[in-house]
This record gives sequence, C-alpha cells and structure tokens, in this order.
Amino acid sequence: MLNRRFGRTNWQVSEIGYGMWGLAGWTGSDHTEVAQSLERSVELGCNFFDTAWGYGAGTSEQILGKLMKHHASKNLYHATKIPPKNFKWPSKSSFQLKDCFPATHIIEYTEKSLKNLQVDCIDLQQFHVWEDAWANKDEWKSAVEKLKKEGKVKHFGISVNRWEPNNVLETLKTGLIDTVQVIYNIFDQNPEDHLFPLCRQLDIGIIARVPFDEGTLTGMLTKDTVFPADDWRSTYFVPENLIPSVEHAEALRPLIPQGMTMAEMALRFILCNDDVHTIIPGMRRVRNVEANIATSDGKKLEKALHQALKNHRWDRTPTEWSQ
Repeated sequence: MLNRRFGRTNWQVSEIGYGMWGLAGWTGSDHTEVAQSLERSVELGCNFFDTAWGYGAGTSEQILGKLMKHHASKNLYHATKIPPKNFKWPSKSSFQLKDCFPATHIIEYTEKSLKNLQVDCIDLQQFHVWEDAWANKDEWKSAVEKLKKEGKVKHFGISVNRWEPNNVLETLKTGLIDTVQVIYNIFDQNPEDHLFPLCRQLDIGIIARVPFDEGTLTGMLTKDTVFPADDWRSTYFVPENLIPSVEHAEALRPLIPQGMTMAEMALRFILCNDDVHTIIPGMRRVRNVEANIATSDGKKLEKALHQALKNHRWDRTPTEWSQ
C-alpha cells in the first residue's frame, strides 16, 4: 500500500481507505466477515477509515472504535460525520443552517461520536451534507472553533452532496475546512473542473468516495438487478437510473485490459489523479479488501486508456432519487 500526503493535515494516508457505509443500510453484510475484512485491511496497510453517525445510528462508529482499540499501537486515522439535524440527505438549497447544523447540534453529535469511537479527540469530523450558502454564517464557525479549542476535533471536513462538487467552494475559502469528500469516478469527473484546482491552491485534503458508482462500475449490475426493499440501493437504482447506468458501464467493457476487472480499472483511473489523496470504497468482504488494496502499487493506467476513459465522463444533476 502506498500513502499520499493528505493536504495541510500533513497526514500520510493510504491511497485506498475504507468506506464504512456498507455496514448499515445495505443488505448482505455478515458481521463476522466485516470484522475479518477490517482486520485484513489493516494488515495490508490501510490506515484511513471513514464512517458516520448516520451509518446505523452510531453502529459503524462503534465498530471502528473497537478496531482502533485493538490496534492501539498503529496510527489509524478515523473520519466521521455529523448528520444534519433534520436527518435529510442530501441537503437542498431551500434548507437553512439552523435546520441542519446549529451549533448545539454540531457539538451534541460530536460528543456522541467521541463516545462511539472511544476517543478523546476525533481526527476528522465532517459535515455530512452542505450548502455553500452557509459559508459565511457565524454559528457553524463558532462550533468548529470551540471544538478545536477544546481539543475534541483535530480537523473539519465537508462531504459534498452528490453531483454538486461546486457547492462548497466559498466555504473552503473560510480557512476552517481542511478536507473535502466528493464523488469522483470514471463517470463523475466534474470535481476536476473547479473543486480540485481550489483544493490544490488551498492545500485541502481530498477523499474520493463512490469509486464504483454505487456498484455500477464493478460491472456486476444488469438491467434486471433488483435490490431488497430494505436495501438503500433499491431507492437509488430506480429504472430511470439503473438502465442508463448499466448501459454506460457496458460501454466500458471493450476498454478493460486483459487480466483486469472493471472495478480495478475504475480504481486505477482515480489513482491516476494526484489531486486525490485517498479513495474510500466500501469493502465488506476479504476478497474485496485484497483486490482493492492491490491497486495501490504505483502502476498507472496506460495514457491511451486513461484518455479513453476520460471520454466516458457522464455529467448528471441531482434528482429525487439521487440521495
């Protein structure tokens, strides 16, 4: 596993981190195998773990807390997120700061996360949704400054709403945000336009999430795929999304090099971008951990292939189902 400097935090984080959303809201998770997968990731050099209070109302945080306690001698970086007070994902432009992140709520859920993670100070606390219209509101700023001053949070970040990479630019300029988490993959290349250049200028750490487009870029979905009703993906992969998503993925098949999977190609595409510091795929099985981490070997995609993949950019805008 190779590491990259995580912006002005100066942390050396693993290129492949661990996204822990799949521990809640997705079907097919086996707690024993999840534990084995987490252990295997640490063994292979993964040192960045991303969770949130919203993943199982603290359950995912508690799992991460146990992992860190078990590996107390290792430097494992943890990142979590404050849910919006109205518990609505994603944020909408009509939402007001007081309905999502009043200072009391920011502090309350930071305290909850501290307890779940079994730590005295959170490495990276992130806002789970955001609106750039809140950039110059004093209330969230006062909470950030208070928690940092009290030594309860080292760094703050923002998880940007799906397909809205520019809905954070003014907030980053406040100097209070050290990292940004954004969807970036073969299809979703929009962050390259404005977000990544600003982060480079301000030395802000970048976390790439959803590297497989919620599963499309693994090449495993078909137009007939059906998810259980209690699986979050059943509300995301509605027909108007599933069908074009599968068609876009199928168009990539002729480009996959011999001996490579679509998932590996998807990760290597992201690793070609030096602006990205860590990628956080969901990994609930040991075989996924081993396959994903194996891509962090310093080997880049051939330039011709990388350029061909760039041509598969798919610009999308938020809709009713794009949580």
